[in-house]
Amino acid sequence: MADANDSFVVELKEAHLNWGQYRNTDSREFIEGEAYIPIPKTYALQYSIFNSNHNQSGLGYNLFRASSEDGYLQNVMLLAQGSSSAGEEYAKQFSVQGNLQRIGDWYRNQNARPGDFVRVVWRNPEEVLLTIIHSD
Repeated sequence: MADANDSFVVELKEAHLNWGQYRNTDSREFIEGEAYIPIPKTYALQYSIFNSNHNQSGLGYNLFRASSEDGYLQNVMLLAQGSSSAGEEYAKQFSVQGNLQRIGDWYRNQNARPGDFVRVVWRNPEEVLLTIIHSD
């Protein structure tokens, strides 16, 4: 479980910014505006960020209160989800629970582009602060 001030920074790619349209799967229809925050596996392991395959769920495991430094996102619930292989219990991405377009809205509001970064900082084990870092 992550502690206060634990953090990671991840570079955004086109698929993260436009998951609803730019992806390498045809498992469902494309949906404009969907996006997510990738979780590098090293940090999922280090901070015990789980998906729904884990035997415990809820705040601090696969659900986190989140706000963005710019104020656009305020007290939303981030869901840790996905995995790099079937049955894996460590998450590979964050999205807003129940709304795969909310992160995309934030990216567009902040003019995020491929090559920019997202910093995720834990305020405590259940709460994170998100920041877009522009590469230029």
